[in-house]
Amino acid sequence: MRIAIIVEGKNDRSRLRRVLSDDVPIYCTYGTPSTDRLEKLRGEVGDKHPYLFTDNDSSGKRIRGMLRDAFPDADHIHTRKGYSGVEKTPEVYLIEQLEKAGLEAYIMYPPQDPAPWKKEDQF
Repeated sequence: MRIAIIVEGKNDRSRLRRVLSDDVPIYCTYGTPSTDRLEKLRGEVGDKHPYLFTDNDSSGKRIRGMLRDAFPDADHIHTRKGYSGVEKTPEVYLIEQLEKAGLEAYIMYPPQDPAPWKKEDQF
């Protein structure tokens, strides 16, 4: 399945780009989208399955409502209250939300830390 993610702004896109593979297009509303912007987003998304990743604040909820009307089949992902937007959400939480949405195949997981050094390792 081909997917696309729609976020509110370019900082959100930059933050998600750190944890998503480059073959996932991430589009921006650039704030509250106008009718023209919604039409342009529909064209950009095309036949890809949309995921809406928005902030969990009043503005994000308003934008999510507008996007829901434009993309009725979209899956919804959003940050937790307390995080000041997608751009300030810890990567581990972004990954957790993407996993909940079933997008594991597109996640670029950070490298695992090697096992900690032990005194016994020196012998």
